[in-house]
Amino acid sequence: MTESNLIYAARQGDDSAWDALVMQHQQAIFRFACLLMQDSQEAEDVAQETFIRAYRFLPQFDPARKWRSWLLGICANVARNRQRSISRYWTHLRSMARQQVNDAHSDDPAAQDADVQLLRQAIAKLEAVDQEIVYLRYFLDLSVEETAEALKVATGTVKSRLHRALTRLRGILQRDFPVLWEERGQHEQQ
Repeated sequence: MTESNLIYAARQGDDSAWDALVMQHQQAIFRFACLLMQDSQEAEDVAQETFIRAYRFLPQFDPARKWRSWLLGICANVARNRQRSISRYWTHLRSMARQQVNDAHSDDPAAQDADVQLLRQAIAKLEAVDQEIVYLRYFLDLSVEETAEALKVATGTVKSRLHRALTRLRGILQRDFPVLWEERGQHEQQ
């Protein structure tokens, strides 16, 4: 059954069609929630709430839109609301920013994992709207058009927000994560 058919059937009350839609997209929604929340427990809650809201608003879904982009937009909104209401999220971000930077880097996977963690810490210092655009575009690998649809903005807005977010991220990397910034320069020279 195509995704359009599943959506139509789910709108008609077919629980198996709804389950199939959830199964197809739960991993992407959970990954995006993890990136936004930086905590797997919080991400599980956000992902679950995303599908609850999607089910509740299924009759309002516009079939001309992409289902995945619609779900990602709901996920972003749920995460944004949750971040506003949970003060420990901000405490978690502050503690991540204070963590000591590991300066031992090499080509081994453990060092690369450490680099990814440092990069996530740097991204976590961005404002929520900047984090969303970076995660959607580069971590979930959405196109500019898909990102625009998920955030319900124009493609030009995505491009300008992305440029602004990356400029801010460069500043954070230079200031707070010099090891990553220097490593980036070494990779560009090779």
